[in-house]
Amino acid sequence: MSDVLDVMVIGGGQAGLACSYFLRRAGLRFAILDGERSAGGAWLHAWDSLHLFSPAQWSSLPGWPMPASDEGYPNRDEVIDYLRRYEERYGLDVERPVEVDGVARSSDGFTLATSRGPRRARAVISATGTWRHPFRPKYPDQHLFARRQIHSAQYRIPADFAGQRVLVVGGGNSGAQIFAELSLVADATWVTATPPTFLPDDVDGRVLFERATERWRAAQEGRSIDVPTGGFGDIVMVPPVKDARERGVLNAVAPFARFTEHGVTWRDGSQSHVDAVIWCTGFRPALSHLVQLDLLQEDGRVATNGTRSVEEPMLWLVGYGDWTGSASATLIGVMRTARTTVAEIVEALA
Repeated sequence: MSDVLDVMVIGGGQAGLACSYFLRRAGLRFAILDGERSAGGAWLHAWDSLHLFSPAQWSSLPGWPMPASDEGYPNRDEVIDYLRRYEERYGLDVERPVEVDGVARSSDGFTLATSRGPRRARAVISATGTWRHPFRPKYPDQHLFARRQIHSAQYRIPADFAGQRVLVVGGGNSGAQIFAELSLVADATWVTATPPTFLPDDVDGRVLFERATERWRAAQEGRSIDVPTGGFGDIVMVPPVKDARERGVLNAVAPFARFTEHGVTWRDGSQSHVDAVIWCTGFRPALSHLVQLDLLQEDGRVATNGTRSVEEPMLWLVGYGDWTGSASATLIGVMRTARTTVAEIVEALA
């Protein structure tokens, strides 16, 4: 059994690194446990052609701006390289690969059961994100479908589906971008529960973050403000999506009614042969390591005040989405919640 640290950070992706930056500045004794084999967090599992929809200077972690990209918006590999170099720059000795199987209360805080033995800390920051918990909606007769089904978490390159009939299900940015590139090589159909919302061409992640910041500040000050609609779930017109629009294929259809063995039946009774379905239907918080604490609600979340657990006051959750801070699942947005989280931890430990 190791000695008792001040803070144990679970997750070495962007949220964990942002918190660790402030923990180091605060002089606390901490460790970072990460389940991946190398730096990069969830970005290691993104599809090959993925680009951010914000310029590098608007996609940076605290302390060090992301280097500018020759392509305008950084690609997946550039983000991974930035996170790797960020660890090195600030001497963040991330322990990996380490799986955290459970977190339990103890007399001096928490005991973590890990793949490298038990660890102890007075406080815990959970920063595991959502990648390990992909969400797939349930459709009638889905078990009958004998063809390929994958989640966007497993999608890599369009060439894997060349010449096939593919349904891309999901109306967010991942659905739009994956459909756009698949439409060049496959007979692709884009299925969305509601008509997709496209942002103006001049709106990117930078503008969305500014809007989210305005709403956050107003809420902190008890003000109501009129901010243009549009959030991180709406579709940013990145170049591949613009190209699909120019080709006249950026069109979505309403969901099908049920699966068949070799395809789907639509709501009008017609049927389509389908070779593959790609679920771009989002993720849920990856919080299985907290089950033992009996904090998980029906929606899979933990009740929080900001990032701090309501029922377990020495546990913080960072980077899971707006319920843990506005824009906190983005590279630049997590800085604000990481800073306030560490400030709370310093006060609590004192």
